[in-house]
Amino acid sequence: MIRGIFTSAAGMTVMQEKLDIISNNLANVNLTGYKKDMAVMKAFPDIQVRRQDDDGLVVFPLGSYDRMPFVGRLGTGVELNESYTVYEQGNLVETSNQFDFALDGRGFIAVETEKGERYTRNGSFTLDKEGYLVTKDGFKVLTEEGSYIQIKKNNFVIDKNGNIYQNNEYALDPNRLVQIDENEWRDTALMGRLKIVRFPRERELRREGNSLFYEDEFTGNNYIAEGEERPKIIQGFIEAANVNPVSEMVHMIEVQRAYEANQKSIQNHDQNLGRIINEVGVYR
Repeated sequence: MIRGIFTSAAGMTVMQEKLDIISNNLANVNLTGYKKDMAVMKAFPDIQVRRQDDDGLVVFPLGSYDRMPFVGRLGTGVELNESYTVYEQGNLVETSNQFDFALDGRGFIAVETEKGERYTRNGSFTLDKEGYLVTKDGFKVLTEEGSYIQIKKNNFVIDKNGNIYQNNEYALDPNRLVQIDENEWRDTALMGRLKIVRFPRERELRREGNSLFYEDEFTGNNYIAEGEERPKIIQGFIEAANVNPVSEMVHMIEVQRAYEANQKSIQNHDQNLGRIINEVGVYR
C-alpha cells in the first residue's frame, strides 16, 4: 500500500517536470531560432512478487511437482532520465530586413558575450551605436578571424557562404584586389566571413538563456563548418522556432491527464490504507 503511494508520487514528479518543459517550449514559440526540448523517462527496476512461505513444491500421495511461487512483476515508478534539445530545422520566414540572417542547415553563429564565446541560431541582428553587427541583446557577431563586423546600414550584402561585402559588391574586381603575398590576394570590399561552427556531439550543448548555447567537455571542440557541412546563409529571412504549438498542446493535455491519474491513485491508496487501519484493525 505504501509502495503504491511512492510509485504514484514518482509519476507525479516526472509529469510536473515534463509539464515545465512543454510550457517553456510554448512560451518560446515566437522566439527566433528557438529549439524545443524533449523529456525522456526511465522506469525504476520492477519487483518480482512471490507467494509468501511458498517454495513451489506440491506433494501428493503419488509423488510431487513444482509450482512457480512467483505471482508476477510489480512496477516501482519512473524518473526523468534526461531532457535534450531537438535541433531540427525550423521554418524560414521572410522579413526583407537586411540584418536578418537565417541558417539553412545545421550549424551555429558565433557571438561574443561577457562570459566568452557563445553560439546561436537566432540570426535577427541589428547595429549598435558604433556600427557593429550585434544581437538583440548587444552581443557582437564574430568573423572567422575573431574580429567584429562594422558596417553601415544599406551598404552591405552577405552571400550564401557568409561572406560580408561592403558597398553591396559581390564579384571580385581586379581594381579592388590587394596582394598580401605571392599566393594570397585580398578583396578590399570583403569585410569578413561569419563564423559558423559545428560540434562533434551537438546534443551535449548547454543552453544559456533561450537563444544562446555554450560547449563543454562532452560536446567536443567546435570547428568551422565547411563544404557540405556549412549551412547556407539567407539574408532577409529568419528561422522560426521548431515548436509546433498544436502538438505541444496535445502533449500538455496528455501529461496533465497522467498527472491527474497518479494523483487519483494516491487518493485511493490513502483511502484504502485508512480503512485498513480504522476498520480492519478494530475487528481484530
